[in-house]
Amino acid sequence: MAEWAKQNGTWFLKIALILGVILFSVLGPMIFSGSFALLPISMFVAVIGIWLILRWPSLGILFLILTALFFPSPQLPGGLNVTVLLLIVLIGLWLLGMIVNKRIHLIKSRPIRPLLVLLFMVFMSFAFGQLGWFGYAQTAPLDAQIGGLLIFVLSVGAFLITAHQTNLRWLQVLTFVFIGLGSLFVLGWLIPPIGSTVGQLYQLAPVSNSMFWTWLVALTIGQALFNRKLHIGWRIVLVLILAMTMYVAYFKNSDWKSGYLPPLVAITAVISARSWRVGLVMAFFSIFPAIYLYSDAVGTDEYSYSTRVDAWLIMLEIIKVSPIIGLGPANYYFYTHFFPIRGYFIQFNSHNQYLDLAAQTGILGVICFLWFGVEMALLSLKLRLDAPEGFARAYVYGAIGGLAGTFAAGMLVDWVIPFVYNIGLWGMAGSVLAWIFLGGVLSIEQMTYQEVGEKSSADKLVLSGETI
Repeated sequence: MAEWAKQNGTWFLKIALILGVILFSVLGPMIFSGSFALLPISMFVAVIGIWLILRWPSLGILFLILTALFFPSPQLPGGLNVTVLLLIVLIGLWLLGMIVNKRIHLIKSRPIRPLLVLLFMVFMSFAFGQLGWFGYAQTAPLDAQIGGLLIFVLSVGAFLITAHQTNLRWLQVLTFVFIGLGSLFVLGWLIPPIGSTVGQLYQLAPVSNSMFWTWLVALTIGQALFNRKLHIGWRIVLVLILAMTMYVAYFKNSDWKSGYLPPLVAITAVISARSWRVGLVMAFFSIFPAIYLYSDAVGTDEYSYSTRVDAWLIMLEIIKVSPIIGLGPANYYFYTHFFPIRGYFIQFNSHNQYLDLAAQTGILGVICFLWFGVEMALLSLKLRLDAPEGFARAYVYGAIGGLAGTFAAGMLVDWVIPFVYNIGLWGMAGSVLAWIFLGGVLSIEQMTYQEVGEKSSADKLVLSGETI
């Protein structure tokens, strides 16, 4: 399909323009009211967008980031939104391209295996979740269970399409566009006139998710400290963006602990990855600041913290019913009200990524998720030495920080795999950022070791020629 689009691009674009104009002219006056007013334009834009994505697949991932940050979504059934629909299209086109080309394969990279096993476990949990683990309780509605299943599939899909469809140049575009747009949003917190104008453009879902702040900090510090090919002036600008972001997160938005604690973990991980000795020194001197931050976080939100602990204890009781494969996507929410929390029989979610995974997919699901984290960490630590100097190596350092911050955020109910009865599909506009930028590490892995293999082969040819 991509090859056909390249060969017939001009013809295809002309036909798309003609059909778009006709469609808008005929249907526009008929439905020019309410939320349907933009439907013809949206369909026309979708046709052009698909043509562009077929020609430049990496452009689709850039569209995904821009859509997540800026594009408002109408109320759609089941919590569906424009970001999720675009992600479905991108994954579908990627799979369809492999089928059409009769070349169905995944790159060889260790982090992919635990994610595939995790998906298998999710489908197993979904199947067994139909049985109902509490005889006197109903399971979640089927559409909610499918929505929960879809969240897992789309998260892994975002990781895979980034790993397979980006090269170093496009990864630079994705990274610096995100840093630029993220810093513009943060600047709005410091300069009210900018905030009143720019702040209205950003969607709440991504900027209220810890993934936005964590990866903005992680990618920025990675490029600022380790991209030696970047002009010193731009590196200073990145340091200022980093300082500005942490200032806003801690001082301007201090009530939200997930805004500054995971980014702090990311900064520590990046610096420690550069030098374990410096990391040990930082760990020693950060003991008292860490105690203060923890005490401050708990002290300023003691009621929330204590109720979360109560919820976690109840979650452990629920998980005992099916500890191995879990209760299925979304189901545990309908079992919680049988366990009183502070005297109230109410439905609630776990407020913890790991307990959430255990309740939905069992201990095996948690193991797969942690296995993925370990594989990503090992790969990133290896690549920080092997990746080419400049952007690629700096990106890997940033990804190490982003990975650490992402897994830390899971303890603070900032989802990298959203729960359908919390932020659900709507929250994927924020969580998808982590999966995209983690997928970029695999792209750098393929580029790095492919170049090493090509150089090795060239050296062998030269030696062979000298021998002859």
